[in-house]
Amino acid sequence: MKKQVYLFLVLYNISFSVNAQVMPQGFLVGPSGMIGSQLWMSKNLDVTTFNDGTAIPNFTSATGWRNLTTAAMCSYNFNPANDAVYGKLYNWYAVADSRGVCPVNWHMPSSAEFATLNSFIGSDGGSLKEAGLTHWNSPNTGASNKYNFTALATGYMGTLSPSGLGNVTYFWTVTSNATDNTRAYTRALSKDNALFVESNLNDKIGGFSVRCIHD
Repeated sequence: MKKQVYLFLVLYNISFSVNAQVMPQGFLVGPSGMIGSQLWMSKNLDVTTFNDGTAIPNFTSATGWRNLTTAAMCSYNFNPANDAVYGKLYNWYAVADSRGVCPVNWHMPSSAEFATLNSFIGSDGGSLKEAGLTHWNSPNTGASNKYNFTALATGYMGTLSPSGLGNVTYFWTVTSNATDNTRAYTRALSKDNALFVESNLNDKIGGFSVRCIHD
C-alpha cells in the first residue's frame, strides 16, 4: 500500500512539472513590481509561441499583414535585433487567442485593468515612461518612471509599414470594440505629453506591444 501511494505522488509531481512548462522558453519576466493592487511585467512581451507550444506566425515583411484576421507578430522594422530591447509587436488576434500569449499565472489586461492602473497613477503617463532620451525622442515630456514600468517608445506596425520608434508606444488590451468588431482598445504613451491615452479605434491588424498582468 505504501508503494502505491508513493508511486501516485511521483506521477503527480511529474505531471505538474510538465504542465508548468507551458511558459514559453527563454521568456524573462524581469523585475516586476506592484503598482497599487496590480502586478505588471516591467518588460514588453517577447515570445514566439502560444502557451501550448504552437508557433505564432512571424512576419518578416509587410506583405499580407494588412489583410490578416488571424494571429501574427513581427519585429519592429522586421529586424529581430530590436526584440531584445523592445519586445515583439503582436496583432490583436494573437493577444486575444485562447491559447494565450502571456505565461502561466499572467494574462492579457482588459481595458478595465488599464483603467485601474491609470486611476492609481492619477493619469500621469509620464510616471510609466522610461526617463531620458535613450529610448525616447525629445522632449519625452514628464517622464519619471516613478513606478518602474519602464515603457519605451517601441513604435508600432501599421497596415503597410512600421512607424513611430522613439515617438510613441501602444499597448494592446484584450477588450474588443463592442460596436466595431475590427477595432479594439489600446493605451498609448507619447514623447510629446504625459498622458496615458485610451482609444477603442485602433484596427486589430495593428502590431502593438504587450504588457501582461498577474492573475
